[in-house]
Amino acid sequence: MAPDDSAEVSRLLQSFERRFLATRALRSFPWQSLEEKLRDSGSELLLDILQKTVKHPLCVKHPPSVKYARCFLSELIRKHEAVHEEPLDELYEALAETLTAKEPPQCHRSYLLPSGDSVTLSESTAIVSHGTTGLVTWNAALYLAEWAIENPEAFTHRTVLELGSGAGLTGLAICKVCRPRAYVFSDCHSHVLEQLRGNVLLNGLLLEPDVTAPAQHPGHNTHNSESPRVTVAQLDWDIVTAPQLAAFQPDVVVAADVLYCPETIHSLVRVLQRLSACQKDQRAPDAYVAFTIRNPETCQLFTTELGKAGISWETAPRHNQKLFPYEEHSETAILKLIL
Repeated sequence: MAPDDSAEVSRLLQSFERRFLATRALRSFPWQSLEEKLRDSGSELLLDILQKTVKHPLCVKHPPSVKYARCFLSELIRKHEAVHEEPLDELYEALAETLTAKEPPQCHRSYLLPSGDSVTLSESTAIVSHGTTGLVTWNAALYLAEWAIENPEAFTHRTVLELGSGAGLTGLAICKVCRPRAYVFSDCHSHVLEQLRGNVLLNGLLLEPDVTAPAQHPGHNTHNSESPRVTVAQLDWDIVTAPQLAAFQPDVVVAADVLYCPETIHSLVRVLQRLSACQKDQRAPDAYVAFTIRNPETCQLFTTELGKAGISWETAPRHNQKLFPYEEHSETAILKLIL
C-alpha cells in the first residue's frame, strides 16, 4: 500500500473508531470514503474496522446501546455487500450477538484523549430521562473539554467548581489531563448526581466521602498525589448561598450547555453574582461558560443579564483541537467572565 493510501486508511479507521466509541449518529460516519476504499481492497479493511469498533477493548468492557451496535453492523454489512459478493462471516457473527442481547437502561460512550487515556460515561439511553437533560453529554461539554485540554494552565494545581456537570465529560477530561488540585462536580437533580458518582468511579478517580468542600481538607488525599480530590455536590442554583459557594474555595468556575431556557439563565446569573463575592487570595474565581448557539435570543438574554449583574465578559478564542466527534454544523462558543 502506498504511503498516501496508508495514511488515508489510518484516518478512516480513526474516524470510525472515535465516532463509534462516542456513539455518534450513523449518518456522520464516512461511509462514502469506506465504499471507495472497499472497491480497491479486500475484506481486511472491514475486519480492521470491526476491531476498532464493536470489538474495541473499550467497547467490549463498556458496551454502547445494543440497538446502536446492531444498526452499525447492519450498515457495515450493506456497504460490504454492495462491493463484494462473498459474505464476511465475522460481520454476521457480530450481528448475531446483538440480535440475542438485551438492551440495558444504561449504555456507554467513550472518548479518546491525546494522552492515550480515555473518558467513559454511563448514560441514559433516553435523550430526556427522569425529567432532566443532565443524563447525556451535549456538544458544548465536548467543546469545553477540548478547550481545557488545549489550555491546561487554566486548571493546573487549581480548585475547579463545575456548575451543571451533567454526565461529567468536561470534568473527567480536566481531571485526567489538566492536573487540577481539586474538582467539584455539581448538579441539583438526584438521578444526575447518582450517575455522576458512578462515572467518577468508572474512570478510576476516588470520591471524597462527603460534599464538604475538598479545598478545606488539604491533607485528606490518601490516593495518588497526582490525582485531584474529587467531590460530587448537590447544588440548587435558586437556594445556594454565597457562604456555601465560598466554602468550595474555587479558583475556576466552569459550566457547559446550561443556557437552555430563560429561567435557567436568571438562576445561573444569580449564582455567578454570589460567586463573584468568593474572594480567594483577594481575587474572584475565573469563570468559563460554554454553550451551543441554538437560539440567538437565548444567548443574547444571557449576555444582557450578565451586564445587568455587573459581570463583564469576553469570547474565548476558538481552539484548534478537534479531539471529539460532535455535530459539525453546531456553533459553539465559550465566554470568559470577569466576576
